[in-house]
Formats: sequence, structure tokens, C-alpha cells
Amino acid sequence: MQVTAQTLAAIAGAPENSNMRSVIAGLRALGAATGLAAPHRLAHYLGQIAHESGGWRWDREIWGPTRAQAKYDTRTDLGNTAARDGDGYLYRGRGPIQITGKANYKQFRDWCRGIGQACPDFVAQPDMVLVDPWEGLAPVWYWETRELGRLADGNNLDGITRKINGGENGLEDRRDRYTRAALVLLGYGPTQVREFQRAWSIGADGIAGPTTRATLHAALTSQPPVIFGA
Repeated sequence: MQVTAQTLAAIAGAPENSNMRSVIAGLRALGAATGLAAPHRLAHYLGQIAHESGGWRWDREIWGPTRAQAKYDTRTDLGNTAARDGDGYLYRGRGPIQITGKANYKQFRDWCRGIGQACPDFVAQPDMVLVDPWEGLAPVWYWETRELGRLADGNNLDGITRKINGGENGLEDRRDRYTRAALVLLGYGPTQVREFQRAWSIGADGIAGPTTRATLHAALTSQPPVIFGA
């Protein structure tokens, strides 16, 4: 199967946009090398970043600031300084995976340079994360360095969520977006749960519960690697 920006549009149920094209650019560059051409891994990857970006509508954190965002300046666990000097807003979430905190911007920069990519200094210029190909490579970096492929191999959606979110925020939406991605990668429409269930004889109730997600995973693991198109 060829995966393009139109594939992401089908998963999201929305028109193709530049954010989707950025994701595909990143996958074209390093998707195969990082194991994301495996359909069962790709379904988890796309489901998670679709949640983080609101179905690829946003490429930066919506800033209130909320009560949590107001504490970002002093989040030393994110590499921000202990003083209220603006680090929180400066290093707010950007890209499909919402890279947050000075430490993560530095890690992404160092990773890019370590694989031979002449990237900008994202610490000095954090908005450059939103420029291609860096925008599409940011979630690939996060997936690779957090070893999320191993959790995807075990179909551990909850574990992937905790690695990305630090908890289980948005878990139901992440499950729904995984299901949509898996169905599309298998050639179904994003809401054709019942049709998939009938084809696999698992009880066609139209609800994508644990059994359906496990069957989707099994079906995806039998598929050949995808090809990333334009």
C-alpha cells in the first residue's frame, strides 16, 4: 500500500493540508529506516500523532495560558529554567507530536545532527521545528528515541500513550484514532468497523473494543511494508 497525505486525510475525515504533507515528508525521509513502514507500527504512530495534533489541524500548542501552561517556565524536568523567564512559552508544544520544553528541543536538534541532518539550532530558533522536513521528522525522532516500536509490536496502545503523554490523557480518542488508521491501512473506510468485523468473523457489533483492536493488529502484521508517497 502507498501511504500519502490523502491517506492521512481519509483517517482524519478532513481535507488534505500542509500538516499532513509534513508528516508524510518525514516518513518518506526516515519512515522505513525507523521501522514505521510496518503497517502495525504505522497505525499506532498515526493514531497517536493524529490525537496530539487534533487530526492534523494544529502544528503548535494552543496557548491560554492554562493553569498547567502557566507552570511551564519552572518545569525543570522539561529543561526549562527555574525562573519565570518565558521558557514555557518559548518552548511550547510544536509539531505533530507537540515537542515541549527546552530539553526536548535540544535532544531533537542533537538527534538530527547525529544522523547527518544539517538542521537549525532549535534551541535558538524553536519555530524552525515547524519548517519541513523538521516538522515531519520531529514525531519520527520521538518514536525512535522512546523505542515505541517495541510497544507497537505488542499492540500496547496504553503503554505508548503513557510514554507520549506521561499518563492516559485522551486515551479513548487515541484508541479511536488508532482504529481509524488501522482500518484505512487495511483498505477499509475509517468508520467501517462492522464491515471489518464481518470479514474477520468476530461479531459485527460495530464497536471497536479490545477484541477488534487485537484483530486489527493481527491483520496489519500480515501486511507487507507500506510505501510512502507524496
